[in-house]
Amino acid sequence: MKLKRDIMEELVVRSGESAGLDDRSTEATTVDWMADDKKKHKKVAEEDLRTFVDELTAAQQLFWANDTHALLIVLQAMDAAGKDGTIRHVMSGVNPQGCKVEAFKEPSGEELNHDFLWRSSKVLPERGRIGIFNRSYYEEVLVVRVHPKLLDRGKPIPASPDGPSANVWNDRYEDINAFERHLHRNGTRIVKIFLHVSREEQKKRFLERLDDPDKIWKLSANDLAERKHWYEYRAAYEEALSATSTPWAPWYVVPADHKYALRALVGGIVVNVIDEMALEPPQVGSGDLAALAAAKDELLAE
Repeated sequence: MKLKRDIMEELVVRSGESAGLDDRSTEATTVDWMADDKKKHKKVAEEDLRTFVDELTAAQQLFWANDTHALLIVLQAMDAAGKDGTIRHVMSGVNPQGCKVEAFKEPSGEELNHDFLWRSSKVLPERGRIGIFNRSYYEEVLVVRVHPKLLDRGKPIPASPDGPSANVWNDRYEDINAFERHLHRNGTRIVKIFLHVSREEQKKRFLERLDDPDKIWKLSANDLAERKHWYEYRAAYEEALSATSTPWAPWYVVPADHKYALRALVGGIVVNVIDEMALEPPQVGSGDLAALAAAKDELLAE
């Protein structure tokens, strides 16, 4: 099963074009893929997700057996958009030995003594494995863009003869695009997904967490403070997604107000990306086949 081509085309940010976040729905795709009856939407989405999970389980085995490519899934979103739950549900059937999640928090002193891509590059997935970045190096053109004083963390970057760059963000977009192209050329397929949640839905989820003793730990005072910068973050995302959606590492903008639809769409995107690799089961050489046939005869003779 695959997501319809027109859904994929709707979700992707085309290279060289604006992400158009203000014009994108946070609730649904314009292409109807669930059901005419809205009461059945959740059921259809959950059934599709189960299918995608099963297909991803089978695809991962093929991915592992080939050992020729790596898959990097980058998830970015506003707080409470559903990154953790999406990872948990979409990757529920994946063998943990072949998949690793990296969550990027505030950089350490050691990480600040390196370039902004270093801490991500050292935990990239190996060939045959899937890596998931829960937030990523994109924080350096998002959080730092909203709070530019963070540029002064750690040791300063050596100034050029012309002085500090006035185009630090464009420089970083260029670095990111080059980094991702390098990875693609060396066998790492990259799928970048922005969970597009509305400000109203974020408020609702924050209040639910505050009222639930079992979930209040997920929220911090800093999360509430950052909400005051909502429109600044939206502008930073708009520019970053527009500048870094490329043919080799495209961005997908997925409506996130309804978690059941979000998870099914993310599952479908990941399955489609792996399917496009057209991987085939590795071929066993004639010599190995003969050895295996002999081993089988010995087993049968026991």
